[in-house]
Amino acid sequence: SDKIAVVDNLLKKADKVIVGGGMAYTFMKAKGRAIGTSLLEEDKIELAKEYMEKAGDKLVLPVDNIIADKFAEDANTQVSEGDIPDGWMGLDIGPKTVELFSEAVKDAGTVVWNGPMGVFEMPNFAAGTVAVAQALADTDAVTIIGGGDSAAAVNNLGFGDKMTHISTGGGASLEFLEGKELPGVAAANDK
Repeated sequence: SDKIAVVDNLLKKADKVIVGGGMAYTFMKAKGRAIGTSLLEEDKIELAKEYMEKAGDKLVLPVDNIIADKFAEDANTQVSEGDIPDGWMGLDIGPKTVELFSEAVKDAGTVVWNGPMGVFEMPNFAAGTVAVAQALADTDAVTIIGGGDSAAAVNNLGFGDKMTHISTGGGASLEFLEGKELPGVAAANDK
């Protein structure tokens, strides 16, 4: 819920808004898809529908997911391109989505990334986050990593030195992306 409000502001300003990770399942549910036991913010489904309607092709959503029968490193996994069955949960983006997201950032001028693509702390669900980090490392874009889990992911996976800026303020980054005024920035601008 702290990230979905950012989408509205970004849709007004960005050429593309890529949604992966846990937030993607709320959008998937808003499209009428079954999501099994994946993360869901039930109270944000209508908001996700609204964003999809006004976004057109600016909003890039996963086309496949790595799903698992449990939240564990020894889970049974498979790639799902459609509905996620009951008892299964989405824990990473799938290989087609990796290609889609990597292509979307390839020629970007600036990329702001906030949030991993999956449960990168478990090796069997880290491939999507690794691939997106690699795509950002390979681009000539200015790359800004928005703190929190994103900063941990790029640093822990060995991509930190390839990013232009890594924020240590995840919550502040989200507020900035949402278009809120940050007190420290406002004070600096007054000088």
